[in-house]
Amino acid sequence: MSQQRTRLWWFRHVATRYLDPLLRPMAGWAPGFGILMHVGRRSGRTYRTPLNCFRRGDAILFLLTYGSDVDWVKNVIQAGRATLRTRGRDVELVQPELAEDPERQLFPAPVRLVGGLLDATQILRMRVA
Repeated sequence: MSQQRTRLWWFRHVATRYLDPLLRPMAGWAPGFGILMHVGRRSGRTYRTPLNCFRRGDAILFLLTYGSDVDWVKNVIQAGRATLRTRGRDVELVQPELAEDPERQLFPAPVRLVGGLLDATQILRMRVA
């Protein structure tokens, strides 16, 4: 699957620099959010990225609002694993898999609406270890 970018691609650096620090304190506790802890594929540094996440059976799904051409996705795919802090608990995730969901049917209605406005069709699916 090729890497894609969404309409929000241009905003990713602003979000990383200004929004992520504001979201981090609550993202590990709030429903529909989590903090993904992953290791940089070149730096070896541990990153903590606040994201929307949704559980479906034994998997966690992430709608890629900036597309798949972002560092955290590349880091997770290369490592093959990550840790997600959600609702105050750490969950080990393995087997990252990029997939297409053009209609965003796997997500709640508000996420489908926003995803449609952004033209976000790719998801990252990871299995709970």
